[in-house]
Amino acid sequence: MSNHLKRLNSPGSWRIAKKTNTFVTKTAAGPHNASAMPMAVWLRDHMGIALSMREVKRVLKSRAVLVNGAVCTDPKMGLGVFDIIALPSIDKYFRILRAKRGDIISVPITAEAAQSRLCKIADKTIVKGGKVQLNLRYGANVIVDTQDYKPKDSIVLSLMSENKFEITDHFPFAEGNMAMVIGGRHSGKIGKITKIDVTPGSTPNHVTFEEGDTGEAFDTIENYVFMVGREEPAISEWGIEQ
Repeated sequence: MSNHLKRLNSPGSWRIAKKTNTFVTKTAAGPHNASAMPMAVWLRDHMGIALSMREVKRVLKSRAVLVNGAVCTDPKMGLGVFDIIALPSIDKYFRILRAKRGDIISVPITAEAAQSRLCKIADKTIVKGGKVQLNLRYGANVIVDTQDYKPKDSIVLSLMSENKFEITDHFPFAEGNMAMVIGGRHSGKIGKITKIDVTPGSTPNHVTFEEGDTGEAFDTIENYVFMVGREEPAISEWGIEQ
């Protein structure tokens, strides 16, 4: 596998200049896929906090950047949907989301909102002692004592040091609940699930939505569905209208 990535071949969702330089930082293997935005690109090209890779490394070496409550020092670390980025030294906090055009965007949030993170359950397994391990979409695992949580559900994790990774809320993958589409041509849309069509075989199940703002009906595959609430979305400020 190549360690290089040409700007011309970089994911369109990054929205970076293609012809300023030949190469751009490539996302390292980690919690998200190869289309995740590297921390170096986020700091330099996306936010303008750093002007060069040297400045990026200096910022990260100072341990001034936290991702989901943990210090980030790797400029190649990938950032994906619903990651929380904190810059406490300058009192800046951001949530990574997908805009309606599919672009990766950073939505400013409050310090209070940065104390928790919305996570999708990718799978769950039984571990030693009969406890349940929830395998989350962004790479973390959480041990629980109940079978109430299922794959495709979403949970809210605390990022505060005193109760880090404690589950504070749970949004089941079910009809009538609110979800966000994070892929495909309906990327960035938020609506209520009206129907879940289970398809036999390996074909992904289809989910039908009613968009909250317009009442428009649309459908997508369940792989692109990220639960965000029950009767109302748990997040009030989305910042993805563009």
